[in-house]
Amino acid sequence: MKITIIGAGNMGGAIACGLAAGTKVKPGDIICSDCSSAALANVSGKYPAIRTTADNREAAGEADMVVIAVKPWLAEDVLHEIRSVLDYRRQLIVSIVAGITFEQLTRFLEKEREEPPALFRLIPNTAVSVQNSMTFISARGASQEQTDAVVSIFSELGATMLVAERLMAAGTALASCGIAYAFRYIRAAMEGGVELGFYPEQAKDIVLQTLKGAVAVLQAGGAHPEAEIDKVSTPGGITIRGLNEMEQAGFTAAVVRGLKASCQ
Repeated sequence: MKITIIGAGNMGGAIACGLAAGTKVKPGDIICSDCSSAALANVSGKYPAIRTTADNREAAGEADMVVIAVKPWLAEDVLHEIRSVLDYRRQLIVSIVAGITFEQLTRFLEKEREEPPALFRLIPNTAVSVQNSMTFISARGASQEQTDAVVSIFSELGATMLVAERLMAAGTALASCGIAYAFRYIRAAMEGGVELGFYPEQAKDIVLQTLKGAVAVLQAGGAHPEAEIDKVSTPGGITIRGLNEMEQAGFTAAVVRGLKASCQ
């Protein structure tokens, strides 16, 4: 399958690199289009076999799947630019543009006397570049075979979940914005580690391994996080004291408020 990614910035470039590192799409079958030569150079510097161009129309016309990875305010202009070269009978259109709905995509791609294309909305996060994204997928007007193809390709880049379009904003907050929240926790824990006497790099290694272990425990056993917390919270012990201090400072409430704010 030939895949064109229009927009080679942080997310588009990450998807290109993740696909190139996998086994389902050959790097030479990936085209990245962007008006920024620096963005294109960043992608080709990592995977020279990926083709790059500044011509969106040329790139889109060659693809079996066209991934739109531009800023929301550019989506309409870009789709108007390329729609005349798109063949809706054979091409899949995948949008990772946050906040642009199926209704808007259909309007932007409308052609006289042509049925709308199979459309997909995807919300990945930047861990797609290392094949560890949490990617939400929603489909409209797509066959089961087309949906399976999209899920198969992006499942190689991490975990995928098919959801209704109404959950895309929530998925963005929980996983796409959520990776930034995880990084902020790591940074805060590192700072605490330095106060406790570790060097910054030591603290980072400790926190990362601790989080990796926590994830592994939950994935292996399927337990609720609170059940695992109980296992290490001895009555009158230091863990429960630390947890209570964090809750006193609003830890859980701050996380929930941040997620809700990201959906607005």
